[in-house]
Amino acid sequence: MYKVASASEYLVITGVGIPDIKIAKKAWVLPGQCCAIFDVSPVNYTFNVQAMSAEKLTFVLPAVFTVGPRIDDNASLLKYAKLVSPHDKLSSLVKDLVQGIIEGN
Repeated sequence: MYKVASASEYLVITGVGIPDIKIAKKAWVLPGQCCAIFDVSPVNYTFNVQAMSAEKLTFVLPAVFTVGPRIDDNASLLKYAKLVSPHDKLSSLVKDLVQGIIEGN
């Protein structure tokens, strides 16, 4: 079956004949292969980040981070497809993953 993704989407194809995953805008999906669509539009995440001033005083800083893949970098798309696309972008799992990356955990 021939599949085509819309403007802000990509196809992720796995299965027979594909060693890891294949990312494409349009592709033939053969029998034995699975196809999922993931959205690459950026998402805003709001966090309260604990910071420390030069005088060693701690404070909470509200921050907003916009997260999305670089669509011109294939490695970035692969990582995004593996980590974020299987889950809802606004789920607590994805929010915890983004917060852990920001805090360095």
